[in-house]
Amino acid sequence: MSNQSEQTATKERSKEEHEEPKMQREEAVNNNQQTSTEENAEVVTRKQQKQKRKQERKQERKQARLLKRRILPIWLRIIIVLVLCAIALAAGLMIGYGVIGDGAPLDILKKETWQHIVDIVKKAK
Repeated sequence: MSNQSEQTATKERSKEEHEEPKMQREEAVNNNQQTSTEENAEVVTRKQQKQKRKQERKQERKQARLLKRRILPIWLRIIIVLVLCAIALAAGLMIGYGVIGDGAPLDILKKETWQHIVDIVKKAK
């Protein structure tokens, strides 16, 4: 009986030894499958992150455009600059004619004063 029990024990050990590598292979395959599923999950999340970043950039651009709205349109700015230039010219003429030239500052706005200046320039030629 001891022979039979030893043979049975040997057969069981050999079965276990053969089954262990099979089990290890199956576990490795399962691990690989889990790893590939995790990698796929990472790829999906990366894509989702990219899309999220794109949407955030679009929203930032829209907000930047809204902030760039001009308070005064360009054509109004040009008109304002021209008016300021005319005021500066008139002020300069008044200071020059009234203070430096010993005349009345408001006389520069009269037509007769300008006619007199034109006559002096034409006679000089």
